[in-house]
Amino acid sequence: MRPIRPGDRGPAVTEIRTVLTGLELLPPAIGDEFDVATERAVRAFQQSRGLSVDGRVGAETWRALDAARWRLGARTLYHAVPEPFTGEDVRSLQERLLEMGYDVGHADAIYGVRTARAVAQFQREVGLKPDGSCGPHTMGALRRLGRKVVGGRPQWLRESDAIRQSGPTLVGRTVVIDPGHGGTDPGVVVPDGPLRWCEADLVHDLASRLEGRLAAAGVRVQLTRGPTPATCLPDTDRAQLANSLGADVFISLHTDGHANPEADGVATYHYGTDNGVTSATGERLAGLVQREIVARTGLRDCRTHAKAWDLLRLTRMPAVRVEVGYLTSPRDRNRLVDPRFRDKVVEAIVAAVQRMFFPIERDVPTGSIDVSELRKVVAAGAVMD
Repeated sequence: MRPIRPGDRGPAVTEIRTVLTGLELLPPAIGDEFDVATERAVRAFQQSRGLSVDGRVGAETWRALDAARWRLGARTLYHAVPEPFTGEDVRSLQERLLEMGYDVGHADAIYGVRTARAVAQFQREVGLKPDGSCGPHTMGALRRLGRKVVGGRPQWLRESDAIRQSGPTLVGRTVVIDPGHGGTDPGVVVPDGPLRWCEADLVHDLASRLEGRLAAAGVRVQLTRGPTPATCLPDTDRAQLANSLGADVFISLHTDGHANPEADGVATYHYGTDNGVTSATGERLAGLVQREIVARTGLRDCRTHAKAWDLLRLTRMPAVRVEVGYLTSPRDRNRLVDPRFRDKVVEAIVAAVQRMFFPIERDVPTGSIDVSELRKVVAAGAVMD
């Protein structure tokens, strides 16, 4: 859909204003114009939901607004097939269950099988019929009870244990690499003298180099797109591809852009909400990727951040989105267009993925892993076989 932006009019704008008014982000008003007050309210909504803050209503913000209509307790929730319940009420329920120590996976606002099982477990423990639906009786029990787990992070412990049980080796892992944009969406495009640098092309080159390095370390690698796709794959489809492959790790590669050419540096994003609920393993992977890239390339450290983008919310494995420098920054651009620099970025990401599977007590210092040694281990294993 074309983003709805300031100056637009029509029924869609009226619908947006109605939802924002219900959320108390916009005072009641008559009219169908996307005015300055509406833009401010949209920005506030995007900020609170962990979305990209641009003041426009694109497909992702529209879905978030539609989900925000529902408050927990306003309707009975259950696992519906084939179209599951989605909404802010589902996310609130998932976050509450996570706080109490129940395993719902991500708080992805989708009432799927995992959420229904967690609800049924809760119902069983409080003496209710364990049917996996959340109606008035279940809501009453949730309101009466406090947190089941006090201290620590039960989801972090659960996810960390799963990583520990899978072992430290990369051999046999499945990693999905997502070169951002593509097709009809070139991403950030910057003319530089007679040259024209395009984000979609650069990140596909990065992804191809990363594919080669990971494959040499024994990893099964899948890219979400080729170099010249006809169309741009939606983020929801990219996440679904990773889920369908049962990926162990998902890495989305982008470059950033800004009107100010002084803006530069690398930032890494993982799934998280404004209520502090986060993907524990995604957060750890983001930190490892960020530190390795900064240490090996010297890019400015713009740190890690929690976001609720569809790409991170809907993936079921540790997932990160890496903004590898600003293409609009002359300094970053000069580095990004150098193949040797891109190789350094790739080595950093490979090292971070390897460290992801090390037990925390056996982790190694940032920048200390020699990626070529990983290839030698695989080669030695092949010779012995």
